Amino acid sequence: LMVINRALEFRDLKRENIALKKQLKKKYKFENFIGDSLQMNKIFRVIEKVADTDSTVLILGESGTGKELVARAIHYHSMRRDKPLIPVNCGAIPEDLLESELFGHEKGAFTNAIRTRIGRFEMSNGGTIFLDEIAEMSPHLQVKLLRVLEQKEFEPLGSTKTEKVDVRIIAATNRDLMEMMHRREFREDLFFRINVIRLSIAPLRERREDIPLLIDHFMERINL
Repeated sequence: LMVINRALEFRDLKRENIALKKQLKKKYKFENFIGDSLQMNKIFRVIEKVADTDSTVLILGESGTGKELVARAIHYHSMRRDKPLIPVNCGAIPEDLLESELFGHEKGAFTNAIRTRIGRFEMSNGGTIFLDEIAEMSPHLQVKLLRVLEQKEFEPLGSTKTEKVDVRIIAATNRDLMEMMHRREFREDLFFRINVIRLSIAPLRERREDIPLLIDHFMERINL
């Protein structure tokens, strides 16, 4: 009887611990988001549904709407949360350097490649890579990215060795990818690969009910 009672107590404690963890996770799940509008709550619900999957996510929205914040929320509430989240701003890195940044290079692969360097995909292995402004990626790099999505592999610059990688891809852009596809500036097959789950973030002018919350937040931060 003593053994059974201890087992029942242990079971109850374990259940209570799981319940408390769930409450804490729910409480702090979106602590970095300010907003209670219909649009923001819709985003919260989608993040909750997709975080623990490995599906590729495409985040659409104007500059400054919080696309990277959404990407971080997805990663840190996923099964990959203990692995790296590596952000890459594809529009801020010159085209001739972006390939090396993403896939790495071998020593001597190009001028000034004085040592071997691993790329962002290898850094994010097991975790998530966030490709911000993916629409700025050249057609050549779009092909290489498509291979990573389809086969989970890539070759560093100057190397004949194929590297395997397990990484979740979250992409974002403020441009109209459909229009870019019509102009043949963005590959259709790549679009359908990254557009598995799509999140559109509304600008603040379309969710004005969130403005008072933002005012309170920033006043509290500066102690007014």
